[in-house]
Amino acid sequence: MGISYGDWQKLHRKLDAILIMLSGMKSEIAALTLKQEQAMTDLTALTAEVERNTAVDQSAIALLTGLAAQIEALKTDPVALQALADTMRGSSDELAAAVAANTPTAPPA
Repeated sequence: MGISYGDWQKLHRKLDAILIMLSGMKSEIAALTLKQEQAMTDLTALTAEVERNTAVDQSAIALLTGLAAQIEALKTDPVALQALADTMRGSSDELAAAVAANTPTAPPA
């Protein structure tokens, strides 16, 4: 007792259908892998941006804390307090100029 020709044909059609489904799944897996790689790239960039912003925030906190301590120490010495204000104004002007010089212009609408 063997397998008839008709049974072989049915089996062949079913195997072909399975191969077609597997091929489609392979394409879908490739697309998902590509999306996952893009998401990981985006996550890496976002993580770097968060770290950079955290560092900037910490620098600003240190600056303000140090400035408050200097003002507290100099509050009874008007000449030294004015010198600190003058130094800060000079630094502020330099920072504003650097920001303006390095800020790209908005593209025309």
